[in-house]
Amino acid sequence: MNAQAYLDAVPLPALLIRKTERVAAVNAEATALLGDGLAGRHFITALRQPALLDAIEACLTRQAPGEADYRVADGEADSTYRVTVRPVPLLEGGSGALCCFQDVSHLEHSDRMRRDFVANVSHELRTPLTAIMGFVETLKGPAADDAPARLRFLDIMDREASRMNRLVGDLLSLSRVEQEERVRPTSQVDPAELIRSTLHGLEPLAEEAGVSLASELPSAAFTIVGDADQIRQVLTNLVENAVKYSGEGASVTVRLDAPEFRPRLRCDGIRITVEDTGAGIDPLHLPRLTERFYRVDSHRSREKGGTGLGLAIVKHIVSRHRGRLSIESTLGAGSRFSVILPVG
Repeated sequence: MNAQAYLDAVPLPALLIRKTERVAAVNAEATALLGDGLAGRHFITALRQPALLDAIEACLTRQAPGEADYRVADGEADSTYRVTVRPVPLLEGGSGALCCFQDVSHLEHSDRMRRDFVANVSHELRTPLTAIMGFVETLKGPAADDAPARLRFLDIMDREASRMNRLVGDLLSLSRVEQEERVRPTSQVDPAELIRSTLHGLEPLAEEAGVSLASELPSAAFTIVGDADQIRQVLTNLVENAVKYSGEGASVTVRLDAPEFRPRLRCDGIRITVEDTGAGIDPLHLPRLTERFYRVDSHRSREKGGTGLGLAIVKHIVSRHRGRLSIESTLGAGSRFSVILPVG
């Protein structure tokens, strides 16, 4: 069996380089990744990335196995391949270097997400913690005998501590949701009753904000398979956001559509829509709204008590229920958040 037949059996992009530093054989996967016409070319002109070239040269000259990263930019997103370079005997005699390319882009993306997450959490906690520490120092010193100042500072410290408490609570919720994301819920829940109870619980918040709440529910009762607590959390997060950011005088309507075939789910499902008449969201922000800690207006969000995690939690809960989340908004004409959930 020749070298080409061996390479064709490798499921990863792979190429073989002779001692003469010419490419001896390339499989179809490597051709798709690196382009046509590699066979017979000098490996330096075929690959062109210094770290990989050094690993191949070491393998050809010293029989030393090595690894290197190979980065590809396809115009939409950069990909990273971990290339293993191993010395192999050739059928015609002598030795060569076998290079196999493994796509590790998803691992790099996960590492970057973890780093960003830690940095964001640290930043979100540092701000209120620094404020609290500063006020404690002031209360122990210059404001020790100033009663009005003490009360004002204690109010601020209470708000900052509550902000940290909300953040920790949302982080724990996000962690629990992620742990359960691959476990399908099995309970029967009444979505109409969940909507009614959620709106009832949020009435004080809406009255304080000057926002009216309304619901449009079907007359016939029905149930779906789901986690009642998590669906209530989805409703709470979406309605709270609509109330907080719509502005005084706006209205928020929660609409429940009865089960019917949903093409996006390829099965029967319900639709829950939370619609407001607020200022709307610039379309530029819509694709990123469910990212952790992403805020359209950071200052306003913090003022309203937002942690930047609410829609990320919603996304994971909807994913656990095998549903779909869609967001539509027009500046000056309000926003619409729709959740489609399968019936069973």
